[in-house]
Amino acid sequence: MSTVDHGSRRAALRTLLTDWGVEALLVTDLLNIRYLTGFTGSNAALLVDARDEPGAESRTLICTDGRYLIQVGEQVPDLEAVIDRSSAGHLIGRCADTEAGPVRLGFESHVVTVDELAAWQEQVPSLEMIRAPRLVERLRMVKDEHEVGLLRRACAAADLALAVLIERGGLRPGRTEREVGRELEFLMLEHGADGISFETIVAAGANSAIPHHRPTDAMLAAGDFVKLDFGATVEGYHSDMTRTFVLGAAADWQREVYQLVATAQAAGRAALAPGTEVAAVDAAARSVIEDAGYGELFLHGLGHGVGLEIHEAPGIGKLGTGTLLAGAAVTVEPGVYFSGRGGVRIEDTLVVREQEPELLTLTTKDLVIV
Repeated sequence: MSTVDHGSRRAALRTLLTDWGVEALLVTDLLNIRYLTGFTGSNAALLVDARDEPGAESRTLICTDGRYLIQVGEQVPDLEAVIDRSSAGHLIGRCADTEAGPVRLGFESHVVTVDELAAWQEQVPSLEMIRAPRLVERLRMVKDEHEVGLLRRACAAADLALAVLIERGGLRPGRTEREVGRELEFLMLEHGADGISFETIVAAGANSAIPHHRPTDAMLAAGDFVKLDFGATVEGYHSDMTRTFVLGAAADWQREVYQLVATAQAAGRAALAPGTEVAAVDAAARSVIEDAGYGELFLHGLGHGVGLEIHEAPGIGKLGTGTLLAGAAVTVEPGVYFSGRGGVRIEDTLVVREQEPELLTLTTKDLVIV
């Protein structure tokens, strides 16, 4: 597997900072710090100076507290590390103390509170603080091959866990939604996951018509749709997959709605290509369901980006903006939900490629009756 070049990621960020018109960016989002440095501690701030050159990052600093003295040295050997519990406040102070410090300092305005900003401005009145939202997230949209490798492993853990669950009869009448969810989560850990991406959704019978139903003690019964939405994490990267099953014999209406959603999902997958408007990808799948007369029963967007967060850019929906980029990892997850009766959602995680999207979640999308 390829290794991570965090220096190249910071170099790409410096180009964005120059275009944004700031000398440096104060990064306080911990996931963005992880992306740019590899540091995984719970307290840190990173000052990325746009004037540094690759391999000579004399002004770029990471700050954390004493708990992580050894860890920061091991995980971030290529940057100067400062130990101070205030982290962001300390780096702000360093800007003021340095003769060639930044005059215009960008900050992640989508995560910084009003109180934090006010404290920083009071601490160093001479600094011009510039809103610089989601610059790192813009870079994170396109996954490198190291990241795709981790996504593949996370998806494989989920695929294997589901296969084992079904093979040993874990989906059967008389079990509760909670029991199924706990077993599936345990199996993901057994098959290579570091953790789970989110609380597993297990929705049986009428509950399957609730898009984000939380598992209860409701029992699975013969004739139910059973919807499973779940994911695994590997080294911080998330998988996301939904499959819908039928217990026992499937009724005609269940076969029909399942086939409709499967056709819409295939259309959405086929629309994934670099340069395609995200709204057009949504429309490719949604139009299949609308043409069948069930458009009002497709209650959410078609998909979202996935990576260090389970939901990240780009958002794929009717109101989505922008175009897909090669290397983006996204989900495609149409659904049709009949309130009080049941619903179907089918979801995959894929990587946008120049030729055709790379499918990472490999469990069959044929209707499976257990």
